Amino acid sequence: MSIPNYEVTPTARAIGMPADTATARPARVRIQSVDVVRGLIMIVMALDHTREYFTSPAISPTDLTHASAALFLTRWITYFCAPVFFLLTGTGAFLSLRRKSKRELSRFLWTRGLWLIFLEVVATRCLGWQFNFDYRLTILFVLWALGWSMIALAALVHLPTKAVVSFGVVLIVAHNLFDSVSAASFGALAPVWLILHSPGVLVSTPRFTIFEAYPLIPWIGVTAVGYGLGELYRWESVRRKDLLLRLGAFLTAAFVVLRYVNIYGDPQRWSAQHSVGFTVLSFLNTTKYPPSLLFLLMTLGPAMLLLWAVDGRTPGWLRPALTVGKVPMFYFVLHIPLIHALATAVCYARYGQVHWMFESPTLDRFPITPPPGWDYSLPVVYLIWAIVVVTLYPVCRWYAAVKQRRTDWWLSYL
Repeated sequence: MSIPNYEVTPTARAIGMPADTATARPARVRIQSVDVVRGLIMIVMALDHTREYFTSPAISPTDLTHASAALFLTRWITYFCAPVFFLLTGTGAFLSLRRKSKRELSRFLWTRGLWLIFLEVVATRCLGWQFNFDYRLTILFVLWALGWSMIALAALVHLPTKAVVSFGVVLIVAHNLFDSVSAASFGALAPVWLILHSPGVLVSTPRFTIFEAYPLIPWIGVTAVGYGLGELYRWESVRRKDLLLRLGAFLTAAFVVLRYVNIYGDPQRWSAQHSVGFTVLSFLNTTKYPPSLLFLLMTLGPAMLLLWAVDGRTPGWLRPALTVGKVPMFYFVLHIPLIHALATAVCYARYGQVHWMFESPTLDRFPITPPPGWDYSLPVVYLIWAIVVVTLYPVCRWYAAVKQRRTDWWLSYL
């Protein structure tokens, strides 16, 4: 998901090359604001996965009748990760048109989409999440949806950009109209509806279970909108920042208004709780599976504001995020087995055995089968998260340097 920037080189100017010819060669300078935001959400994403490995699955972090405010907010902050990841995937696709034809881009999106689906089903599932190959439980997560979103975008890129954006907006805004439609009503085609709209079990036998967690329709819509967002990065800075600010403010305000009305946009209504603070949490407790209209407004609005805030400058404290943002897939593939390995080490230190870490989990105990009494406090979770990020940073910096100085085709797939 490299998102390069382009510039007219001094040599090109000196020999009088036309601007469109001079810009045909990608420069090594990237769009830092995009990399920073993407890197930041990748870092935050590791927090959610660390929490999943080190806390008890008995309490859902979004169940306000049992979860603490701290646990809820630890989960809620990670809600921004997937929407921004999909959005900027589309943005990167658009920007690559500066060095690819639409036909070349379409072919790349198609092959990379298939590669991500393979990574989801084989590599990250067996070598990362579960540390086994028995396939008793397969959950189709983010890479599955991202792969299919890329494949869909491979077809959409042949349309005008406005048509692609309009298509994406319709998918995002309208898909909640079909929340009441059950997969069972489609009979033999029920799995198709589960894949497109409603999370659920695709296959269930005594030996295998396949669960579809990321229905495709809204995620394809977010990727398509992100493709249109790439157009802004061909504008001059003042005009782009003005629109990013207005878009961010509008989407955020739309979330507040529609959520307050409490009629449409999310199958889960907010309600008054035992305190003002928990009522606010109920207001924020939107649906991710599949991402509702309100979930996407709640996350993409602030994301636009963040893109606006870092456009043209990268604060020093965000420099590590800039590095991670240059190699997001590399970071993603590494962070899951690292967290799992740390959980295995902690398990051995505590119990003297680790067989739980290699046993296939169930849907209610994913991603691992927890040992008896396995539940660590949030401070411990945050500490382990920090260890994960600090450990991966130098590796990401090394790989970003490799991608900067080399142009091997396979580098664009990781």
